[in-house]
Amino acid sequence: MSDADSSAINRSADAASDVPLRIDDLKKTFGGVVAVDGASFAVERETITGLIGPNGAGKSTTFNLITGVHTPDSGRVVFEGEEITGLKPNKVANRGLVRTFQIARELSEMTVLENMLLAFEGQQGESLWRSVAPVARKAVIEEERELLERVWQTLELFEIDHLAHEEAGTLSGGQRKLLEMARALLTEPEMLLLDEPMAGVNPSLEKKLIDRIHDLREEGYTFLLVEHDMDVIMEHCEHVIVMHQGAVLSEGTPEEIQADERVIEAYLGGEI
Repeated sequence: MSDADSSAINRSADAASDVPLRIDDLKKTFGGVVAVDGASFAVERETITGLIGPNGAGKSTTFNLITGVHTPDSGRVVFEGEEITGLKPNKVANRGLVRTFQIARELSEMTVLENMLLAFEGQQGESLWRSVAPVARKAVIEEERELLERVWQTLELFEIDHLAHEEAGTLSGGQRKLLEMARALLTEPEMLLLDEPMAGVNPSLEKKLIDRIHDLREEGYTFLLVEHDMDVIMEHCEHVIVMHQGAVLSEGTPEEIQADERVIEAYLGGEI
């Protein structure tokens, strides 16, 4: 069978099973150290899927391979039926696959509002002639009004609109996570990859984040999240993927994962 025939079959299978993201046999080494060793899994549409494993299991590297931060040595990443293996991060994001990071990456000396506005690429106001030409200037002003309206709606959704004029660097860790997820949402993604979204977040803000994730899933978004908090994973994910030593050790419902002796032995030290 030719590669073209194989790709066509894979696209058809993804469409039939409603799988927006699939990775096949991903491998990556760094200086002879195997970080990801043949990992394969799929994420179903409109689900919250957890990716767990001990430190060094390859979770973050897998995220980086999916989103173009690193290029795999071999294997494939397929998103919405099209191969995106090796695309640059901005190209991956433009396809609708957007990630957040374990450490939020806001511009600390800019306000929350200004950070949010950075989510929009190719604004008409970025063109000098459009900024000064009377006819074009009218279109620029209208676009800015529409974008600001979207920003305020999103800030309200994440309950951080009261922080809009604060410098991002003054926010707490949890507030920065809310800002990063809110900014990611403005890019109109099809799917969000969240790297340790609850790390450093206090319980009240953690509840807000989880509530927003569930709300967005109900609106049709798909989530893949790396998270060390087992309560979050087991209580809020429909499907869980366990990585160990760079490969997928097990996957299933939270109940199936908790009963899997391989997971208990290899990852959870005898209890879950």
